[in-house]
Amino acid sequence: MAQEVRGVVARAKGEPVQVETIIVPDPGPGEAVVRIQACGVCHTDLHYRDGGINDEFPFLLGHEAAGTVESVGPDVTDVAPGDFVVLNWRAVCGTCRSCKRGRPWYCFATHNASQPMTLADGTPLTPALGIGSFAEKTLVAAGQCTKVDPAASAAAAGLLGCGVMAGLGAALNTGKVQRGDSVAVIGCGGVGNAAVAGARLAGATTIIAVDLDERKLEQARGLGATHTVQAGSADVVQSVQELTGGFGADVVIDAVGRPETYRQAFYARDLAGTVVLVGVPTPEMRLELPLLDVFGRGGSLKSSWYGDCLPERDFPVLIDLYLQGRLDLDAFVSETIGVDGVEEAFEKMHRGDVLRSVVVFP
Repeated sequence: MAQEVRGVVARAKGEPVQVETIIVPDPGPGEAVVRIQACGVCHTDLHYRDGGINDEFPFLLGHEAAGTVESVGPDVTDVAPGDFVVLNWRAVCGTCRSCKRGRPWYCFATHNASQPMTLADGTPLTPALGIGSFAEKTLVAAGQCTKVDPAASAAAAGLLGCGVMAGLGAALNTGKVQRGDSVAVIGCGGVGNAAVAGARLAGATTIIAVDLDERKLEQARGLGATHTVQAGSADVVQSVQELTGGFGADVVIDAVGRPETYRQAFYARDLAGTVVLVGVPTPEMRLELPLLDVFGRGGSLKSSWYGDCLPERDFPVLIDLYLQGRLDLDAFVSETIGVDGVEEAFEKMHRGDVLRSVVVFP
């Protein structure tokens, strides 16, 4: 039968979020109910609250989560009650043209749970990225659950559900950083610093972190940056070139997503180098580059969606690396908070005080 739980709801554009009673239905075919143990506070949740995604209020926020499967509906075979899982917002279909071509990380028909969760009065909720995990329990498509080693900290593991995976994947999957490469990362928040960690994991020998905030640069050094550039006091392109023998980096990752940072990334790469855009632009942004430079510099200009990850492939491996001490996911957890601390966490995130605040459920 349906259950009443507490969850964080955004009722109207720009208004503070509230903790309210949520009704979670029993799982139907292909669905699962997950008891949430931890969920990171991501910029995307703030975009939902502020109406930057769409206007389908009220929203049930939260999507970077880990927890335990409580129950599953008919036809679910990949996960079972008791499994420790990381949630993801790209449950691949297996049948679209991309999946059939062997590129499921680009699936064009990802899916979510069919049944809505509701407020106590029956008002349907729109779950953030089809997950809605700032709640004690949530209903998702079973394909959104990826089973991982339960020895992992839920607070750390859940971050693979969005921002940390986006950064790691930008380096490992999209940028295909190789041993001995030079890498520059522009913007060292949670996503950018995860790209730094991914570059180190891949064996890059020169890893240059670029940001305006010295606090973030210090965090980047802890995650593997060999050099840092304070963007407010140095020419970014010139600095990256000087640190790479005058040539530019093999891979430059733009984790900001603004025209000015993309131009920096474009010109800070070596000839035939790769630019990876993982920071998300806003709809009104426009980019102008000399077409001759696009032709003459060669290489690849790529966008990275969710780190081009395939959760069933990537999450278990990354959790294993974390448990081996080779990937410091704990470093991204700046603080743990209760479910009533989300609004304050948004403010800390906006000020750049944290990489991630993580809601922990008892």
